Order: sequence, then C-alpha cells, then structure tokens
Amino acid sequence: MVDKLITGSDDQERCEWCDAAPEFLHYHDTEWGFPVVDDIRLFEKLCLESFQSGLSWRTILNKRENFRAAFAGFDYAKVAQFGAVDRERLMADAGIVRNKSKIDATINNAQRMCELVEAEGSLAAFVWAFEPDPETLSEPQTATTSAASVALSKALKKRGWKFLGHTTVFAFMQAIGLINDHAKGCVIRDRVKQARQAFEPPKR
Repeated sequence: MVDKLITGSDDQERCEWCDAAPEFLHYHDTEWGFPVVDDIRLFEKLCLESFQSGLSWRTILNKRENFRAAFAGFDYAKVAQFGAVDRERLMADAGIVRNKSKIDATINNAQRMCELVEAEGSLAAFVWAFEPDPETLSEPQTATTSAASVALSKALKKRGWKFLGHTTVFAFMQAIGLINDHAKGCVIRDRVKQARQAFEPPKR
C-alpha cells in the first residue's frame, strides 16, 4: 500500500489527512508524533483520545481549549478530587463532549494516575516503556492497533483505568511519538524521527 500524500502551499508533501480540515495542518506539523514527556500533557492526550472514541478528531481538537478549562488544565491531581458538583458542571458544559461515561472515566483515570505516579515515578516512564521496535511495525497509516497498544491498554486496565481500549491507546501512541506514523514522504516524518533521536525517554 502506497502512503497517501498531499502537496501543501509550500510545495512540501504531507500526510493526506492533514488536508481534511484547516486546523489539522498546524496540529500535524507541530504536535502529532513528536515525543511527549510531560505528565500533564500525556494525561491530557489520553483523556482526549478517550473522549474522541466514536467521534471525529476534529470535534475534539476544536473543543480542546474548552476541555482544558473544564478539567483544570488536565492537572490530574486536581481532577482526581472532582466530585458530584463537578460532574454536574461538566454535564452542563456545552463546550465539551457531555458523555457521562467518559466524564466519569476521566475522573477515575485521574485518580488512577495519582496511584501510578506514586508507584512508577511518572506516567511518562510508564508509557515509554511500551515503545515498540520500529522494525516490528506495519507500514505507516495502515493499522489501527498493534501488539504494543494492546499491551499498554491491558496494563492500564489492570491498574483500573477506563475507556482506553487498544485502538484508543494506539491513537495515543501515534500522537505522543511512541510510533512515528507520518506517511513515508511526508516532510514531517523526518522531523519527528530527528526529534525522537534527540529525545531520552525516562526510565521506570
């Protein structure tokens, strides 16, 4: 299968999907696939991928600032303290996805995050231990899951995390650089590769 590319206004080739909506280009060029180590950003990405389940990424990306405001900037220690009043507030917030199961899962996952950080030192150290060998991966953009995403999903579920199936976790792994899934020929693919080479993952 040949990776699909589009040619941008700068005459550079990019992943075809970034041409699907105007806001995708900046996200594609500056965020998607670049390695992430900050725990709050990692928690945010896990939560947003969870909310995206069954919806379009465009919906979530357009609401991201609203999600950040609603969930205390995804400071997991603060979200872990959310109670009934916060749940009611979130269910009434039209700026986010008002799905009770996903909201409850986010609060639960914040609590599990606190436990994980205490046990492992950081979420970053935990998730980067699941980085797959690039040689074991299929061609870019042809898969929606992998052995590594299944393993990470199972590990999180074992610790009590919710709403994080292996497809959702695979999307998370793509987003934070555990997998470089930019299409071959995409101008950003090499930039992500260079960023990963300069990046030292934390150890558990």
